[in-house]
Amino acid sequence: MQRSISLLSALILLSTPCLAQAPSTTLAASKTPAAPTASTPMSARATATAASASRATVAPVLDGRTDDPAWVNAQVIDQFLEYDPNEGKESRFKTEVRVTYDDKNLYVLARMYDPAPDSIISLLSRRDVRTQSEQLKLVIDSYHDKKTAFEFITNPAGVRRDFYVSNDNNEDDSWDAVWAVGTKIDSVGWVAEFRIPFSQIRYAPGSDHTFGLLIVRDIARTGERISWPLLKRNVQGYVSQAGELSGIGQLPTPRRLEILPYTVLKSSTRDFGSSRLGGGRYSHPNDVTVGADLKYGLSSNLTLDATINPDFGQVEADPAQLNLTAFETFFEERRPFFLEGAGIFSFNTNCGDIDSGCTGLFYSRRIGRSPQLAGNYGDASSPTATPIAAAGKITGRLANGVSIGLLNAMTQEVDGVATLNGRVAAIEPRTNYSVIRLQKDHADGQGEMGIMLTGVNRSLDATATPYLRDAAYSGGIDLRRRMFQKNYELRTFIAMSDVSGSTASIAALQTNTVHAYQRPDDNVSYDPNRTSLRGDAERISFSKFGGGITRFQSVYQRYSPGFETNDLGYQQRADEQLFRNWFALQYSKPTKVYQRAFFNFNAQERWTTEGLVLGNGVNHNNHIQWKNFMWTHFGFNLNDYATSFSDRAARGGPAVRLSPSQSFWSGIESDSRRQVTGSVWAGGGKSDEGRSFYGYIEPNINFRLSSRFSASLGAGYNRNGDAWQFYNQYGATGSDTTHYTFARLDQTTMSMSSRLNFTATPNLSFQFYAQPYESKGTYADQTEIANARADKFADRFKSYKGSAGVFDGFNFRQFNSNAVVRYEYRPGSTLFVVWQQGRNNYLTPSDPGYEGSYSFRRDYNSVFADHPNNTFLVKWSYWLNP
Repeated sequence: MQRSISLLSALILLSTPCLAQAPSTTLAASKTPAAPTASTPMSARATATAASASRATVAPVLDGRTDDPAWVNAQVIDQFLEYDPNEGKESRFKTEVRVTYDDKNLYVLARMYDPAPDSIISLLSRRDVRTQSEQLKLVIDSYHDKKTAFEFITNPAGVRRDFYVSNDNNEDDSWDAVWAVGTKIDSVGWVAEFRIPFSQIRYAPGSDHTFGLLIVRDIARTGERISWPLLKRNVQGYVSQAGELSGIGQLPTPRRLEILPYTVLKSSTRDFGSSRLGGGRYSHPNDVTVGADLKYGLSSNLTLDATINPDFGQVEADPAQLNLTAFETFFEERRPFFLEGAGIFSFNTNCGDIDSGCTGLFYSRRIGRSPQLAGNYGDASSPTATPIAAAGKITGRLANGVSIGLLNAMTQEVDGVATLNGRVAAIEPRTNYSVIRLQKDHADGQGEMGIMLTGVNRSLDATATPYLRDAAYSGGIDLRRRMFQKNYELRTFIAMSDVSGSTASIAALQTNTVHAYQRPDDNVSYDPNRTSLRGDAERISFSKFGGGITRFQSVYQRYSPGFETNDLGYQQRADEQLFRNWFALQYSKPTKVYQRAFFNFNAQERWTTEGLVLGNGVNHNNHIQWKNFMWTHFGFNLNDYATSFSDRAARGGPAVRLSPSQSFWSGIESDSRRQVTGSVWAGGGKSDEGRSFYGYIEPNINFRLSSRFSASLGAGYNRNGDAWQFYNQYGATGSDTTHYTFARLDQTTMSMSSRLNFTATPNLSFQFYAQPYESKGTYADQTEIANARADKFADRFKSYKGSAGVFDGFNFRQFNSNAVVRYEYRPGSTLFVVWQQGRNNYLTPSDPGYEGSYSFRRDYNSVFADHPNNTFLVKWSYWLNP
């Protein structure tokens, strides 16, 4: 560990002279006054919604000054108005913006006046990290389709952020363009000069161009936000509210070829002995790999992205979790190749509630997933991820309003350690993944209709055939339509799936917790001779997202029992219908008491396709920002007061009746503008006639010690008492000897997370993240189902007298840390130095070191006593734009 820290420190020190010598277009803030703004006649000023760009004969220098000749005759955009918190109010913070261009670049000069320039908040961070700082945002709708846009953002310290926007307001922060900005603080405010290459954005061919343009300025210390043109918060979306930027003549077709070759040096130490016995066997693999990313503009509005032998070693590890439910844990995508442009590949088939995220036909974490047969043919030394041999995608938008997304990826075969029939068994077969997505805008721009197709094809051998499907396909048609001044929206989709494989693999698919065909108390037919499984899904929703203070949404969705998309999508269960209603009151105009307030009311019911009620409930939650800029949050749930059942709790057994439950949650957040901020979240609930309960508290504190250094520390404490946690199943499934057993679980979970961020310059930064996690549970009072649908909880279960496989607890602990030095030594070219450490252990009472009782000090220290797996990685990339 000390050696790794020394190497990281040495690399920071070695890079310092390079920073001093290398030219930079991102300028450090200074107090040097800028030259006076060029005088511009009123006729050359933009209107409240329309502006014009002028052609520059000489490109402006990005020095943060306003006296460059390129700006003298440029039209002034200065009709900025406050939109938050007081919509339409004249702002005391005057702002002037000018736009010019040449054959290669779009240039923007923004002068932000400030009556107290010494109070301007200017904070350093690594690229794409938002701080509580002043900022200026450019939203450029270069297709002028009022739906998609490219965002370019900077603050007075010259920190760059960029986004690709789809569907009017969906921001993709993984999109990283190569562009430059120069900033400067002076005696009257601050200045930002942008240079945005046309090769980095997309536009339709033509002799002249009109772009959509939205400009937003944030004044951090007052919480004001101003814009040109005026943004209306009660209107859905913001790209469609942009003004017009005309005057851009015919542009040469840019040579949009970018090549990013990279080399990765990786040294690891892995413990692949039995962690329960304290480790024992170690390996020290050293790897040198090379690969490349390619971006090529097939035209001004279509782009090919490709990657060969990608390495994502710089990506932060997933948060630690212990999953004791019947359903798979969902993890967010973090890999840049799959994040960039992900919006076009979205086809959502499940949105649980209005506040949660959606999942659908394409879940990119399936590509490069953890080998699925590691438990059959692997051991602790087996890889935890499947290497991706190559991947490519084509994205863009045609002149006729058709958006295109095509993706194909090939993953390598991963060998295990077991030998069967004279050959090493694979723990993950070679697999091809493909996605096709097309969307066509309506002629009036108020909606679109689309189609999506996905395919998975695996090259299986005899060892994998009983477990994995050889082919899986899904497809669907979706429609979105805005109406009544864009305040209301209708959405719908129809999707189908088709999965094929051996009888054994399809039998396993039918009996997993997604489908549970073997349940004894329904009419869904389990067929062990099937070689395919087909299904369908539908959804329709009607929503009000704008106009006035009221919002609502009504949703109906249905999954047939055979609907299956988990080979390339994410789906927790099939055989379900849902009807959900949401109503909200949103008060965005400040009063004497609060800045803004939101009140939400929800009601929903779920049932199987046969009509068995799976759950029902109501919810209320509110969120209020007070005049001191603090937030308070509160919500409660009342569930299953009408008769309902869980058809997955017994893992293939009969549906078990649910008792009414009550829960609440609350939170408080301090003013985010302060140097020290914090939050506390807490909640709890009870069910099963008082026999089950849970409670948690999650405090968090953030420090901003200087403009360069910030840190955060968070903790989580959870107590859970579950009267009927699933334990095991004994006997032959479907026979009279089957016992579906449960036990009372008493569980305590403790976690902490810490982050350190140091930014030397906008191009050189250090980040450290660490999370210890420990969960301890004890089982008691093992029971089995007596009368699954009894009214009273006590009548549903009886004591289980068997003794097969009995144990009385577990101790799961994990530690993940990630330290990253990121240095963008030239535009688009980056050096990463990464140190990752992971510790993992799962103990039961028969293992040495197991402790049944919970002790914070002992159990927290035990996390760091486990043997670590360390990885030290250096990734060097060089951007080429021939």
